[in-house]
Amino acid sequence: MLLNDAFKTAKRSLAQSKMRSLLTMLGIIIGIASVIVLMSIGKSAEALIVNQVQSVGSNLVFVIPGGSPNNRFSSPAASQGIVITSLNERDAEALQRELSVSNVVADVRGQAQVVYGDNDVTTTYNGTTANHFAVMNMMPERGYAFSKSDVDSLNRVAVIGQQLAMTLFGPNVDPVNKNIRVKGLTFRVVGVLPPKGTGTFGIDQDNLVLIPISVAQHEMLGINHYNDLIVEGNPAYEQSFIKSRITFILRQNHGVTDPAKDDFTIRTQEDLLSLLGNITSILTIFLTAIASISLIVGGIGIMNIMLVSVSERTREIGLRKAVGATDRDILQQFLIEAVLLTMLGGLLGLLFGALVVGLIYMAAVRFSSVGWVFVLPMSAVVLALLVSTFSGLAFGIYPARQAAKKNPIDALRYE
Repeated sequence: MLLNDAFKTAKRSLAQSKMRSLLTMLGIIIGIASVIVLMSIGKSAEALIVNQVQSVGSNLVFVIPGGSPNNRFSSPAASQGIVITSLNERDAEALQRELSVSNVVADVRGQAQVVYGDNDVTTTYNGTTANHFAVMNMMPERGYAFSKSDVDSLNRVAVIGQQLAMTLFGPNVDPVNKNIRVKGLTFRVVGVLPPKGTGTFGIDQDNLVLIPISVAQHEMLGINHYNDLIVEGNPAYEQSFIKSRITFILRQNHGVTDPAKDDFTIRTQEDLLSLLGNITSILTIFLTAIASISLIVGGIGIMNIMLVSVSERTREIGLRKAVGATDRDILQQFLIEAVLLTMLGGLLGLLFGALVVGLIYMAAVRFSSVGWVFVLPMSAVVLALLVSTFSGLAFGIYPARQAAKKNPIDALRYE
């Protein structure tokens, strides 16, 4: 039997029972669509993270208190809530003095209730230096950033995130020059940030309060150490060189001679991107593997329906064998039917998955300030078509063999 004739016969057989064919494909459609959606979301999240990290500036190196022996981004002690005081003003001054750098930003953080009138929000406040805005590419959209003189004079001024401004003041009130209370202290709002989303250290910058580091340290937290230092390196130097210089200076400052006893962790933007990329990749693979379970269920459904079809068409098989069809011809026909079912299911699943991804993108753009990126990776498209074809072969081979092995005389006698 010619392959072309087998395809025509298979298409005619599937067309005769459209509803059953559609219900048979449903498991494959849902499975492929799930894989497409999850892979697309994973790639979109990865692109979003890359854009956010790159948007904060170029050639940045992050210094975090506490050692990191297992090459993790944060130290074990810090991740368990233990306060580490190894970074201080002396370190910031040494880095600024001994490195060819544009800026060294110091940060401290805390949680507090922010109040304006009858509205209040519990959020993160960030005590920082005046150069934070330029280095982190966070210049206010309205108003202005506080200055070095504000930091030196312990002026109670604040720059707030876009969403926090909306929550506290509403859409019709300009927050600039209004007073808010943070942890019981009164601050004058001098600026409002543009929408930024989640920042480098996992902080929601749209709900953030930025205040002078001197006020945060002396009047709110009662500390003299820093939560982190951000070094903007000279673009003429490689980040690896800047990282090695920072390591040398801090070891000198802290009297560390054994690298295994470093009380600080240094990460470049490349390190951060690599770490976050690995996390999103592993998460995408895990979720895709879970979604693939529906493909197995769909494949079992196809096998079941094909076995029913073989039983219903026993006399047809007998007639075809009686007029000269070989076992191979029968095997080929039923196998082509199974592959056609799964391939068509894969194409419909691909279209449905792309539609869902498009709807998610439109919803994210419409209802969220997150700069979501529409990504439909070609790898997902190729994988969908390959998996659907393989499913037809894998789950169609058994019913096709059962049909091919039928005795023509017994098949003709079948009622």
